[in-house]
Amino acid sequence: MSERSALRELRVLMWVVIAVGVPVYLVWLVQVGYLTGQGLPRGDIARWAPPVLLPPVAVLFCVMAGWTWWLSVVSRHRSPLREPWIVASLVFVAASSVSCGVVSVDNPSVSVGLLSAAVTGLGMIGLFFIPAASSRQLPDVIRRRAAEQHTGAGPAGVDDA
Repeated sequence: MSERSALRELRVLMWVVIAVGVPVYLVWLVQVGYLTGQGLPRGDIARWAPPVLLPPVAVLFCVMAGWTWWLSVVSRHRSPLREPWIVASLVFVAASSVSCGVVSVDNPSVSVGLLSAAVTGLGMIGLFFIPAASSRQLPDVIRRRAAEQHTGAGPAGVDDA
C-alpha cells in the first residue's frame, strides 16, 4: 500500500468516526438530557438545562481539547492534555453524558451504563479529532512522526502524549 493511500485511508477513517459518532452523540445528548430534565419537579427552571446546555458544552470542550492537542503536535510542543483544566473539562463532559444516559431511564442497569459510555466515547473521540482530520498538515505530521520513529530520534524535550 502506498503512503498516499494509507494517509487517505486514515483521513477517511477519521471522517467516518466523526460523521457517525458526532451526530449520534449530539442527538443522544439532547434526548437523554430532555429525559433527565423531565425527572426534575414541575416548575423547576433547571428542567431545560441538560438538553440545552450539555450538547454545546460537549462540543466546545472536546473540540477545544482536540484543537490545543493538534496545535501542539504540529508545532512540536508539549501536549496540553496533561493540563488539569483540560483533563477536568473532558472528565466533566464524559461524567455528565454518562450520568444523563443512566438517569434518563426508568430502570438503570449496567448495560445502560455501558451503552452510555460507548456513545459518549465515540462522540467525544469524533469531536476531538475534527481539528486533526480537517487539517491540511495531517499528512506532513504523519510523515514526520513516522520518520522520527524510524530513525528513533524524536524532538528533544517534546512529549506528544
